[in-house]
Amino acid sequence: MKLGIVISTQPTKFAALPFQEGVEENVEKVKKLGFDGVELAVRNPEELDVEWMQSILAKNEISVMAIQTGQVFLEEGLCFVHPDPDIRAGAIERIKSHVRLAGKLGAMVIIGLVRGKDTKDISDENVYGWLSEGLQECARENDSVRLIIEPINRYEVDNINTVASGVELMEKTGMDNVGLLLDTFHMNIEEPSIVDSIIHAKEHIFHFHVADSNRWYPGAGHINFPELLETLDRVGYKGFISAECLPLPDGDTAARKTIEYMRNL
Repeated sequence: MKLGIVISTQPTKFAALPFQEGVEENVEKVKKLGFDGVELAVRNPEELDVEWMQSILAKNEISVMAIQTGQVFLEEGLCFVHPDPDIRAGAIERIKSHVRLAGKLGAMVIIGLVRGKDTKDISDENVYGWLSEGLQECARENDSVRLIIEPINRYEVDNINTVASGVELMEKTGMDNVGLLLDTFHMNIEEPSIVDSIIHAKEHIFHFHVADSNRWYPGAGHINFPELLETLDRVGYKGFISAECLPLPDGDTAARKTIEYMRNL
């Protein structure tokens, strides 16, 4: 089992990040704790010193599994589903820059909150059309970089809330380098059976997030992680298991509890 955790490279409003300030220090912590990789939450790749980032990662022998992009929406309001075509175009161009960064770091790019919200007054045809068109354009930026659609619960976004809708969008997009990121916290809210949803999406799962039912570290709530890991093994998933949880009671403790619990499984 390859374990990872999220680190933010820039200030953000997003709460479910164990490590939010001090990139170099946090990469060192992650290494000492025994994680195999990190996800980097990046608002604007143009403001990130890539060579400096690569040197920190190399020094600590830590790989980057994925680039998070939610800050693009949270901090700047750019998204794929918006009535204003300029906002949609701005989101696409920004995600293309994430794809270029991912190409340098050997990572995937997460398509989560950047999809946008408050889309109830937009037709399903436009929602799915804009999403698939945006994904296609970003996927063509570098076909060796995987883009991963993350189904997110209804309280955070109002499109692609379930695994089934994620599969539908992925199939509509029709790009070999577009797949799914499944997240236990969101699935616990939206899926009648997390196990069945994993099985349904099995050949499309590129990445996997863990947080417990309360979004604390795994083991702090009631999700049956042994059953889920057994299911992932059964469907042949070989990728990372990455912790995206609240920094509670604090970031260091959340990270330590995560790796202790997951390694014991």
